[in-house]
Amino acid sequence: MDGNGRWAKKRSLNRIRGHREGAESVRDIVRACREIGIEVLTLYAFSTENWQRPKQEILALMKLLKDFLRSELSEMMENDIRLNAIGQVGRFPGDVLKVLRGVMDKTQENSGMLLNLALSYGGRDEIVMAAGRIAAEVRAGQLEPKEITEKVFSNYLYTQGMPDPDLLIRTSGEMRVSNFLLWQIAYAEIYVTKTLWPDFRREELSRILHDYEKRERRFGTTGEQVKK
Repeated sequence: MDGNGRWAKKRSLNRIRGHREGAESVRDIVRACREIGIEVLTLYAFSTENWQRPKQEILALMKLLKDFLRSELSEMMENDIRLNAIGQVGRFPGDVLKVLRGVMDKTQENSGMLLNLALSYGGRDEIVMAAGRIAAEVRAGQLEPKEITEKVFSNYLYTQGMPDPDLLIRTSGEMRVSNFLLWQIAYAEIYVTKTLWPDFRREELSRILHDYEKRERRFGTTGEQVKK
């Protein structure tokens, strides 16, 4: 979800205002995905690199996250949405972590849609973490090296038990994946839009999904094989 700062700058507003407007896009997109029937939605909300931002901006983002979680809990319950967080969530302040875990606990039985928030998340960090856990189990004699397959490796990631993404949408025209789900997006379709995240709403999501429907996903096979 990129472009909050640029959206604000174009309007001579401070960056925090851009983040607030971005939260409105989150609300609209989550609702739209639930209505459409999308089973898993992952939003890249805060990366491991984002900790390098100015302290005041980080504090404002923490408050915005708390406010968002509190305000959306009732809607998550009404719409059968389960909240999950992936990333180094332990780095977040105690008050933010308390609210986050509280919402996750209250929605854990919901099954209509899984909403993943990638918080203090980095794809490389996730892979290194998984490799470290596997190495520790091999050293302890709990896992044989020959048993390590792609499926086994996936079970050590934050997204254990979840399907790999079908579609990756990158807003604000950035032509890179920015350390997001590096293992999981191996065969994801990619759509880049120049729209800044605060302006990204359900109408554009619908257009992108229609574009996705027209794509032929071959997973290494030929087009003729797919048609069969």
